Amino acid sequence: MSNTPSRRDVLRGAAVAGVAAAGFGLAACGGGSGSGNSQGSQNGSGGTGSGTDTSTPSSGASNGGTDALGPSSDVPIGGGKIYGDARVVVTQPAQGDFKAFSAVCTHLSCIVGDVSNGLITCPCHGSQYSITDGSVRRGPAPAALAPKKIKISQGEIVLE
Repeated sequence: MSNTPSRRDVLRGAAVAGVAAAGFGLAACGGGSGSGNSQGSQNGSGGTGSGTDTSTPSSGASNGGTDALGPSSDVPIGGGKIYGDARVVVTQPAQGDFKAFSAVCTHLSCIVGDVSNGLITCPCHGSQYSITDGSVRRGPAPAALAPKKIKISQGEIVLE
């Protein structure tokens, strides 16, 4: 017999390599420990740091309660703050007008990494969203960020 691999062996090896490469690509864009990712307790390394949450995660939203994200004074006018643990980005397009959106990019589920110049930016592939309504301003994101309900109570942003 010959030591030359069969066509079946070559195709099987190519399929395994393709699956491994695809898995690596998704892991790189899936909100894990990439640069600029503010998920969990990581301190995002991308952008200006204006959207990094280093607070302790609060509890209660999953059991019907509410979550206090932090003081409303932490959200700059014309900008925003990313609360990575809660997967929420809160913006303040105009003084006293607070908006909240999912911080999960609609492209490949990365956590957005920066809020500046009226835009929410994803560090993975550069998608940008409006701080006013979460709409896509630059792709590859296919859809707007989902709105979230918040209220301001005694100077604190509370996720409803």
